[in-house]
Amino acid sequence: MGIPSCRALTIARAAGQEAGALAEHLLLYPSGISPERWPLAAPVCAHAASAVPHTPVLLLHGLFDNRAVFSRMRRSLNSHGWEHLHALNYNPVTVDLREAAALFGRHVLHTREVYGGERVAVVGHSLGGLIARYYVQRLGGDEHVHTLVTLATPHEGTWGAHLLHPLPISRQLLPGSSVFQELSAPAVGCTTRFVVFRGEHDPLILPQRSSELRHPDLWAENVLVLGSGHVTLPVHRTVITQVREVLTEPQVSTADGQIRLTA
Repeated sequence: MGIPSCRALTIARAAGQEAGALAEHLLLYPSGISPERWPLAAPVCAHAASAVPHTPVLLLHGLFDNRAVFSRMRRSLNSHGWEHLHALNYNPVTVDLREAAALFGRHVLHTREVYGGERVAVVGHSLGGLIARYYVQRLGGDEHVHTLVTLATPHEGTWGAHLLHPLPISRQLLPGSSVFQELSAPAVGCTTRFVVFRGEHDPLILPQRSSELRHPDLWAENVLVLGSGHVTLPVHRTVITQVREVLTEPQVSTADGQIRLTA
């Protein structure tokens, strides 16, 4: 079989996985419409809040979505001992990324207060990853977030945002927008560790290299998930395993900051 045929087969397989992940998510979507109870109650577990077995983790979904997108990942984390795990909902048609980041920051501060000052980790899918990055990088959130994992996030924008017209946020998601100009500004001293998972065949991020995080002042590891798309990443078994490992201890990246991950 020639190289073009192999590539076509790979793309077709990725499209099939994407369709399956989307179908699963549509079934789960109604279960994530109602938000989790907020503000959080103080921990009722036997150990003290200041001695949590795993760092608190906040999960942040993407545009037009809700917390149900993390159902499979959440079950996995719960089964491996993460007790302090919370999936947030925000307006699924958010119109301003900066406002969403400021609101997210209030949730982060409340979470730290509940868990005795423990810094938190964040996992964000698509726009959720960008909202969390803006908070960390531009609103001082690195003081409160030790690790930010992003899944299929357009770190340099996407021309696919034209499809969102006339939503106001579509302008903010275009490459070169004022939001991305801010994010490209110096971020000297940012202490948050970024781990960026991106799909090899992501139909929503154009060009696909825009899903990489490339900034000279940020500690970022880019992980290319071969054969994967956009909706697939939050339910991808190997990605979920890698996310658990990232949240447990630091991971050494390759010399060029790139990691390639297969199923």
